[in-house]
Amino acid sequence: MQRLSTAMIPTKLARLLIKTCAWILAGFVVSRPAPAQMASVDQTATGQIAGKISFERTPPKRAVIGMDKDPVCVAAHSEPVRVEDGAVNSNGTLPNVFIYVKQGAEKYSFPVPAAPVTLDQRGCMYAPHVLGILVGQELRVVSDDPTTHNIHPMPKNNREWNQSQPPGADPISKKFTQPEIMIPVKCNQHPWMRAYIGVTRNPFYAVTGDEGTFTIKGVPPGEYTIDAWTATFGTQERKITVTSRESASVDFLFKAP
Repeated sequence: MQRLSTAMIPTKLARLLIKTCAWILAGFVVSRPAPAQMASVDQTATGQIAGKISFERTPPKRAVIGMDKDPVCVAAHSEPVRVEDGAVNSNGTLPNVFIYVKQGAEKYSFPVPAAPVTLDQRGCMYAPHVLGILVGQELRVVSDDPTTHNIHPMPKNNREWNQSQPPGADPISKKFTQPEIMIPVKCNQHPWMRAYIGVTRNPFYAVTGDEGTFTIKGVPPGEYTIDAWTATFGTQERKITVTSRESASVDFLFKAP
């Protein structure tokens, strides 16, 4: 029997380890599934989703915002300003509802828009109060106020940031890397300032306004789960089928808790 010298043992072990690792890696490469091929949307055959967000029961009372902390904010308003969460339109519908395709669009790829989404600060209030943006799209924060603000998004899935913006400062440019519904935004200088950002992987979203209605255009045919988010009254889901060149209707009814 051939005896192994102590000098040969490390070399043989090293060669054996290299071969073993090579076999493992080869097996991993062979068995690794190919990435799913994403489809592009045929814009000539899309439909749309439209609907209304109604509210039942007596609208909740909304508190008047006390802006006495900053005389600039007080001077910007001639009438009392109330908190925006919990608002109900005069026609019995809800504003500031974020409607989006929650499921059903995963197989499609969507280019990131070159145009930014703007979050403004006017009269020491965020405008808009609720907005949507795609993953990787630029968020551009600007201010019309002659006072210093401090923009502070508080996400769970994205990176948190906190940045001051004095009067006349350049816009703040940020991007979100993960989808998240919804990211609350506050101002550390003016604690009553609130906004909400919906970060999605698809462009199929909308925010209701004074009429409580919404329209989401350019949706490819298929079955979808639609989610309606509110800051005060919770969320609701609906299943809906979109067909080519047709408008699918879906309505929601919220009640006071």
